Amino acid sequence: MSKPFDHHHARKRFGQHWLKDRDVLRQILIAADLGQEDVVLEVGPGRGALTELLLNSPVAAVQAVELDRDLVAGLSERFAHDPRFSLLSGDVLRVPLPAATKVVANIPYNITGPLLERLVGRLDRPVREPYQRLVLLLQREVAERIRALPGSSCYSALSVRLQLLGRASKVCAVPARCFDPPPRVESEVIRYDPLPAAERLDPSLAQQLEQLLKVSFLARRKMLRNSLAPLLPLAELEPLAQRAGINLAQRPQEIAPAAWVALAKGLNQRSAMPRESE
Repeated sequence: MSKPFDHHHARKRFGQHWLKDRDVLRQILIAADLGQEDVVLEVGPGRGALTELLLNSPVAAVQAVELDRDLVAGLSERFAHDPRFSLLSGDVLRVPLPAATKVVANIPYNITGPLLERLVGRLDRPVREPYQRLVLLLQREVAERIRALPGSSCYSALSVRLQLLGRASKVCAVPARCFDPPPRVESEVIRYDPLPAAERLDPSLAQQLEQLLKVSFLARRKMLRNSLAPLLPLAELEPLAQRAGINLAQRPQEIAPAAWVALAKGLNQRSAMPRESE
């Protein structure tokens, strides 16, 4: 069997770290729960260790996106025998993504934020057709932020957004030794199941909520009575916060996603009320 990657070395500018641990690869495959009707989008297939397992599963197709042109050539050679495999050469943040039911990705850590936004969207701009499931290998710090509960030091605006757009769970920890070359950080595989489009927030509510999160978490050390002061006078904000179950002496990282939604709803209802003429 030819070895198309013999002369290729991991490139730092692409954030390349090859996952080599067979047990972690198997756990990714199990978490993806692939069936005969699934079309998988694989982001950054690298040398194809995970691609091989995906193609050994009963999937209808694997559509990969790879930035490194040398890897594109090697992957094309390695999997040329399988008509279910297709490969798009380019930047996953820029190219039109092929249609898929599920996503499997060993995300380059330097593009995690923008790639998550592209694959899942924002509250006010969710992806039009949500994937059924994403299985993502992330830097552990980011994975913990996605799963974090209110009151945790990891809890952030990202936590609120992604928890309102879907359901995340931990698959397994991935120590640095599982990669070649090993990264300087620890990693984690998560499973993320986006909510169906019918369960998303109303667009006007989502827009209000995004504004709240931006204003609040930019000043995460401040009490909400201070960080939200530019939005509304305290006398008007206080009763809205109380109805949402929020104490304005709290800080943003203490507020559960449902309470943020309730506060945004209260602000929208107040905006819709007719004003008395002066």
